[in-house]
Amino acid sequence: MLAMDQGVVEEWLSEYKTLPDSAVSAYAASLKDKGALVPALYKVIRENYSELLEPVCHQLFEFYRSGEPQLQRFTLQFLPELLWSLLSVSAARDPHTSGCIEALLLGIYNLEIVDKDGQSKVLSFTVPSLSKPSVYHEPSAIGSIALTEGALANHGLSRVVYTGPLLQRENFTAQNRFEVLTFLLLCYNAALSYMSSISLQTLCQISSRVCICGYPRQQIRRYKGISTRMTVTSEFLVQLLTGIHYALCNGEAELGSKALDDVLYRAQLELFPEALLVGNAIKSTQQGAALKSNTKEGARSIQVEITPTASRISRNAVTSLSIRGHRWKRHESQEVSVDNEAAPGGVVVPDISVTGVSSERMPNGDSLRPRSDGRSHPDGETLGGAPEVSQDPRSHESATRGQEVRRQKSMRRMVENESSGSASIGRSQH
Repeated sequence: MLAMDQGVVEEWLSEYKTLPDSAVSAYAASLKDKGALVPALYKVIRENYSELLEPVCHQLFEFYRSGEPQLQRFTLQFLPELLWSLLSVSAARDPHTSGCIEALLLGIYNLEIVDKDGQSKVLSFTVPSLSKPSVYHEPSAIGSIALTEGALANHGLSRVVYTGPLLQRENFTAQNRFEVLTFLLLCYNAALSYMSSISLQTLCQISSRVCICGYPRQQIRRYKGISTRMTVTSEFLVQLLTGIHYALCNGEAELGSKALDDVLYRAQLELFPEALLVGNAIKSTQQGAALKSNTKEGARSIQVEITPTASRISRNAVTSLSIRGHRWKRHESQEVSVDNEAAPGGVVVPDISVTGVSSERMPNGDSLRPRSDGRSHPDGETLGGAPEVSQDPRSHESATRGQEVRRQKSMRRMVENESSGSASIGRSQH
């Protein structure tokens, strides 16, 4: 460690101890302006035998215990490197060099599992429904969902999963190590949008190391660190994947892709279904799609599908409005048919064709009329061809009714002619 870096760390250790309580917030806001401080602290954490490691861990714990959100996030950005230091020392079976790191991690864990009153927390998580949009999916992209009775009954319900209360831990053991580390990663992922680029890079690097150490892929990655296999759990890998997913979409595409492949590689070897499901889901969203941001500047985000503004409803879709419109059209056609068939005296008069071929109006607006090959004669005979004989008895009845109507009209005209003739004779006699 260089003397300049050591001087920066020593100055940082001394200035916080002399701060009054009223100046803590202003001091926390000024930490981001100290560009040389964070790299120097990383160097101290990576040197297990550094003399500054113990006071640095103690001050980081004081930051977290202060309750100031900016100071807590300042401590959380070193969490990936602290986890790797603990796991690598545990794999090398040299626990005496990690005592202060263990104390810092256990202190953060014990602070997070209780509320302000010292009562154990019970965390709740809402499981998203596939029928409702979320930040991770759009129902329209999945396809149609069968509207079964069970689906309709659970449509408005939200499934909530609870975890806790968690137990206080005084030291790390083989049984509780990954329970504590998984919970710490959960706290880290809750503040991902505040993490610096160097913290995201460290997360991707330690994810790859944890998953490939002691396996053939270590030679492919050309990592020359420890070669002892590290025990992991499925829940721990899932929390790593959550941070990797965020890093992939925020300027760490190369390191994030390698870390994702390495975690999937280890999940396949261990047959962890949860890690395989999450990892393959992240991988499928990255294939064939450009990342939202390839730079390390700008707003923090995760790439998701946005609901389009254009309507996705087809013009031929059956809706309640189209059903009502169809009923109105059918009702109007029936009214027109009735008006054409009903006479003022209540006598039903069928439609009469100008060609002499009778027709009968159906309720849906269609008509039944016998067809012929030639032109129609007023007497009902066809010219230029033989009449077409219909096999439908309704056509025969229509033809008979048409002839009867024509006969009645002929008789009516004869009566009118006789009446007009009598009237003219009377006028002439007068």
